[in-house]
Formats: sequence, C-alpha cells, structure tokens
Amino acid sequence: MVATRALSAAERVPGRRESEGAVSLSERMPRLVLEARRVSSMLAHGLHGRRRAGPGESFWQFRPFVTGEAAARIDWRRSARDDRLYVREREWEAAHNIWLWIDRSASMGFSSDLAAAPKVERALVLGLALADAFVEGGERTGLLGLTRATASRKIVERMAQALVADAAGLTQDMPPRATPARFDEVILIGDFLTPLPRIEAAVQELAGRGSRGHLVLVADPIEETFPFAGQAVLHDLESGLSLDVGDAASWGAAYRARIAAHRDGLERIARGQGWTLTLHRTDRPASEAALRLVTLVAAARGTG
Repeated sequence: MVATRALSAAERVPGRRESEGAVSLSERMPRLVLEARRVSSMLAHGLHGRRRAGPGESFWQFRPFVTGEAAARIDWRRSARDDRLYVREREWEAAHNIWLWIDRSASMGFSSDLAAAPKVERALVLGLALADAFVEGGERTGLLGLTRATASRKIVERMAQALVADAAGLTQDMPPRATPARFDEVILIGDFLTPLPRIEAAVQELAGRGSRGHLVLVADPIEETFPFAGQAVLHDLESGLSLDVGDAASWGAAYRARIAAHRDGLERIARGQGWTLTLHRTDRPASEAALRLVTLVAAARGTG
C-alpha cells in the first residue's frame, strides 16, 4: 500500500540540491546567458528575418537623403562626417509580440545522471536563446507578466536580469494571468507536472483573445523511464511530501502509464486551442528544441 507523509527537515536533504538550484540562478545566469547565445547563433538560418524600413524603435541603418523628404529626417551628426546628407532609418515592426514564460519552480531543479543539465537550466537556455533568435529575426519579445515586448539587441541580458530579480517566480509553477493580443505568440516552457485542469485553464485564458501558442515540455530522461528497483521513497520538492512506493519495479508500470496519460492530456489541451506541444528531454541538445520552436513560429507567421 502506498503511504504519504510530510518530510522532516532531515529528510528534505535528498532534495536540497534541487531546491537550492532553483533559487541560486543569479550565480549560474552568466553561464546560461553564454550558452543561450551559443544556441541562438546556431539558429541563424532557422528564422527568416523581415527587417525593412518603417516605424519602430530600433535603429536599422543610414541611407542617403532623397530630395523632397522632410529636413527633420536628416541625421546631422552622421551627415557631418562627409559631403552627403543621411537619414536614420528605423526597423519596421509589426504590432504582434512573442511572449515567453519559463518555469523556475522547485521541481525544475531536478537533474539525473542521464541528463546534460537540470531542467531549469535547460528551460532558461531555451527561453533566452529563442528570445535572441526572434529579435534577430525582427520580432519583439518579452517575458509574460514580467517585461514589455522589445526588439532590443540586449534582449538576453534584459531578460536574464528580470528573471534573477523575480523572486516570486521561483514559487510559481504556472504562468501569470495575462491576456496577450490577437495574433501574439505565447511560448510556455516548463515540466508541466501540474494537474491538467490548472494547465487547461491557463492555456484557455492565454488563448482567449486569439493568440497562438506553444507548450515546451522539458523532461528528465528518468522521469519518463522510471528505471528503479527495490524499496523507494519519492520526495515532492514543492509540497514537502514523500511517497513510500514500496517495490519500485512493480510500481513503475503504473507510473509510466500515468505519465503517458498526462502527456496525452497536454496534447489534447494544446490541440484544443490550436497550439503545439514540443517534448524536450534534457539528455538532448538544447538546439533541437529551439530550432523546432523557431520553425513553428516562423510557419505560423508566414515567414518560413
């Protein structure tokens, strides 16, 4: 018979590494930023840019002044360098944005010996790399409920700083309540081990005004295979409960069936709103999932 009980302070030690990992991102963030930049550089050909002149916030290029244009458009500092007049052009920006949410709750700190990185680190690398790639492709990107959408060339550093400062996000396993505009894109990155009704409610709210979306499920290989035998106790890092499962080998079949049913539920939720679901295992390169997401977003926006 399976028994559930609260963990004592001493018993919490097995999960201390994961819990501490979720709240020490400030120390690891510089390394994750560099990794995100590396992954983003690999996506250079995955998203076709749409940069062209027009109204916007970001400088794009200088071009020669054309007779008949308003003199107010002349950039006098640049023009003073030689004998020609120049106009400062800005990038055209569509009214649609791409919003990211990255799960940093305690369960995301888990990492097995089979994984290349803890789930939270992989989620952060994916999110930051995607933001960088989208900005390079001419998109505006922001953190859902945390920052405004921008096409800043320093998007990775800005998002990293916002995430480090957001202590409340370490205890939230679901995205904040928000209502993205119609045709905005939403990308949710996490392990989605939350009960399906809560996930469905959040997705329905985000999609309520017509925004498109993508769920990126980050999973450790052991969470799928459950390759354990003998007496075992499972520890819930977020609720502080433990589960005495007895013989792990006999319990594993039921666990794997439950995980499969949960995944099927996630697929149903995503499909019901016209969203996509991407499974990313932490023993695989981050670039695989990043390229898939870039391709999905480009296809949805008609730029692929």
